[in-house]
Amino acid sequence: MDETVRELHCDLKRKFQRHGSRVEQMWRSLDQEQRKKVLIDGSRDGLVLKDPLDTSLGNVYKFLPEINLRDITSPSSDFLLDILKHRATTALHIQYTVGVSGGPGDHAHIVDMMQRKNLQLVNASRYKDCYTLFYNEEKYGQSFKTTPNHKDEVLATLMPAIQAQLIVPQAIGDLILMRQMYLLQHLNIVIEDILDTASSTRARTERPKNPTDVATAALAKLSLHSPSEKLELSHLVDTSLDRKSALEDNINLISTEPTVLAHEVNLWFFTRPELVADEKGRRLHVYTDKYISGAVFDAIHGTVKAATVWNYIARLLALLKGSSEKQFRVIVLQELSNTCHLEYTRAQALFKRNVSACSGGNKWFKRMSTVRKDGIVRISMKRNPESLTVENPQLHYMLRLCQGDTQWFKASQWLQKLEDLHRAHPLEKDKMFGGEYDSLGDLVGIVTFIQSLSSVVQLPPVAQKAGQLFVSRYSALEDELRQMKTGVDLGDFAIPIDNLLEPGMADGALTTLNQYILEKTGTKLGYLYQDLVDDCVSNINKRYEQQKAKAGEAKAEAEYMVPTAPEMPESCIQQRRQKEKTRPAHSSLYGITPQEASANTTTTTSEQPAQPQQIFEVKAATFAVFSSLLSRSSAARGSISWDAFVAAMTDLGFSVVPKGGSIYTFVPPEKVPVQRELTLHRPHQSCIEGRHLLIYSRRLKKVYGWNDETFLET
Repeated sequence: MDETVRELHCDLKRKFQRHGSRVEQMWRSLDQEQRKKVLIDGSRDGLVLKDPLDTSLGNVYKFLPEINLRDITSPSSDFLLDILKHRATTALHIQYTVGVSGGPGDHAHIVDMMQRKNLQLVNASRYKDCYTLFYNEEKYGQSFKTTPNHKDEVLATLMPAIQAQLIVPQAIGDLILMRQMYLLQHLNIVIEDILDTASSTRARTERPKNPTDVATAALAKLSLHSPSEKLELSHLVDTSLDRKSALEDNINLISTEPTVLAHEVNLWFFTRPELVADEKGRRLHVYTDKYISGAVFDAIHGTVKAATVWNYIARLLALLKGSSEKQFRVIVLQELSNTCHLEYTRAQALFKRNVSACSGGNKWFKRMSTVRKDGIVRISMKRNPESLTVENPQLHYMLRLCQGDTQWFKASQWLQKLEDLHRAHPLEKDKMFGGEYDSLGDLVGIVTFIQSLSSVVQLPPVAQKAGQLFVSRYSALEDELRQMKTGVDLGDFAIPIDNLLEPGMADGALTTLNQYILEKTGTKLGYLYQDLVDDCVSNINKRYEQQKAKAGEAKAEAEYMVPTAPEMPESCIQQRRQKEKTRPAHSSLYGITPQEASANTTTTTSEQPAQPQQIFEVKAATFAVFSSLLSRSSAARGSISWDAFVAAMTDLGFSVVPKGGSIYTFVPPEKVPVQRELTLHRPHQSCIEGRHLLIYSRRLKKVYGWNDETFLET
């Protein structure tokens, strides 16, 4: 607890140094209702004391009597600003002794509550002969226990500090630390909420209070069983290219739209495994800013990794489609099988991360107190979820999907059960959290893809040695980048996280991250993964030529030496730096800065064959949908129900094919010049808003070339 208090204090100092004057100005501009909203939004379950003596929230008034509506929300009151300044600008050991405006410090407050209000630490008897230090910043809040043999000697040495009440029994010390932890955590959140409530410069996409649709439509035709129609390899090539294109669009949106970046960073920050209780019920760091820079890193890195894997899958399928050579196809199929398994593992891990962080599933997981050698925090399931079969079947199926021994073919069965449940009880899916719902869509996507691929070609089993060309190098690169994550500092731009919505902050964070990776690895993040794909495709061809040269040897077709994962000596980094100097003017497919993203958009557009602009005359309802989606003005974009979007696409002649879970494919009619299918994820609660408006708009513009002049109202 002492470490958490120190971290929270550092977070508050940092925020106050950067934003203190703005917070002061903004707070004074808020009326009473706005101030009340800030306090309520920043409190647990929206509950705040009415006044310092309000006992309705139990012991809260004993710990934080100053955080109450009466004293803080009055428009003429600067009480909150006084608290903020005191807590952010004075050392913890000073706060221990002196309170706001020279009043009683935290020690005196807790002792008073113990004497007058019978405040006590639960199981205080466990802390017999235990003491807590409060006399300086270095050892502030640390506790120790005296042994019977040396108790008198130790206490005699420490008697001056004990008499000065700078060392107290731990039963009192823990209560003092709890008060400081709760208060500092609340003040950190309050600063963020003030900046969000009063800012007039943040990029915003308003969310409606009452979504127009709550996902009540059943997916009557959905089936995750083997497809009835005969699929061709060319269809799977198109499917992989569409998925690759969608993920590259996500990178572009994260790089250019602060609202999308902030959403992703928040998601990674609040689903980190450190927030899952360990075997003894302990959680690490209730709320500190030290993980925010890492969350930005993970949000960007995770999106680039996903796009890379699907790019490689698409390249492998293209190689498979273009060759009938048996030896070559053996190599490609093994590589394809292992890469699909890699993507399934990635999607499953992301789904598990979201389920373990949400209120429904978190009690079913535990964090292992020992981390892996690679620094990854491990999460495991506490017990078999079989007992939930009747009580909560949706959670039962979700937990089954999280289990490590659930391979893709077994996952397809649990996904089918989940879809059957949603078909019978459509409102069940609304109980899922947004992160769960979105990551489930990714899991459904790879499971149905492998299922379809297995019906077209005979995929070999996943091999631990053969066909590891991409997987081994991908894992080595992932490890290299993970090790440098803790060294990145984006606090000037991303603390608090929604500061990314302020002008220039997202750009600054991404540019700084890009430069950091360039300095550490010798090249930019995008090129690390683009080169990985290009090198692996090139090496497949080299491997084939090697095998052809050995065609006379016995069993040459089956020979496929596993390449060792490349080491990362300084020479490798120097090679990257030299290659970086010879890069072409345009950026990587996975450029993460706004400048790179803009260049990629221009390059992609110029490479596409020009299509004659087609004008659609549509009815009013359809026109309203596409006007909202394709408007160049963010102010003109509004919330759209999923049913309204489907109806609009159907009005144009598109066929809508459910692919499982939240995935739907829109098949264009012959009258549409671009004959490409479009696959989209149905958003949580069937409401297209916020970042989903941007995603849908980007996909429609990129695939079909539509804009706000494409549609005319009849």
